[in-house]
Amino acid sequence: MSTCYTNSMGNEIEEVIIASEKMKERVKELGTLISEQYKGKKLLLIGVLKGSVIFFADLIREITIPIEIDFISVSSYGSSSVSSGVVTLKKDVGCDISGKHVLIVEDIIDTGYTLRYIKDIFQARKAESVSICCALDKPSRRDKNVNIEVDYTGFQIPDEFVVGYGLDYAELYRNLPDVCVLSPKVYSK
Repeated sequence: MSTCYTNSMGNEIEEVIIASEKMKERVKELGTLISEQYKGKKLLLIGVLKGSVIFFADLIREITIPIEIDFISVSSYGSSSVSSGVVTLKKDVGCDISGKHVLIVEDIIDTGYTLRYIKDIFQARKAESVSICCALDKPSRRDKNVNIEVDYTGFQIPDEFVVGYGLDYAELYRNLPDVCVLSPKVYSK
């Protein structure tokens, strides 16, 4: 556990599982890969609010081709630590996506419900292609009824409740620079 979390977070943070330096290296690799694979194409990156904001900002600065950006906001968690499985659209994109290559940028993929919902919407709106880039993936949590493929993954992580690097619990902890395991005593209250 990082000393700064011991002093400022008490015992709320159990451990750092991905340090910010390691995340920065992986984001740079993803930016290079995306730039190569979409060279000469109309690429629109759509960030899923709010969790992806930090990852999204870091990623777009590593992409070297012309891009457009937009945001969408959906929810399947509320202030719970477990997805309800019901996805609610809170804010739609503000641009026409037809004929564009869409890259959905998400903080974490868990059950897959949210991304399946978003991908279906964008395919129905006649995007040229729809791909997914996530900072973190928990394949062990994927619902077997949800057929979703992740095209670009920062890191696969174990089935732990994580916060930091944009991820939250009840809107807290997003500002931590590392990806950290949150103590169950915080969200089991």
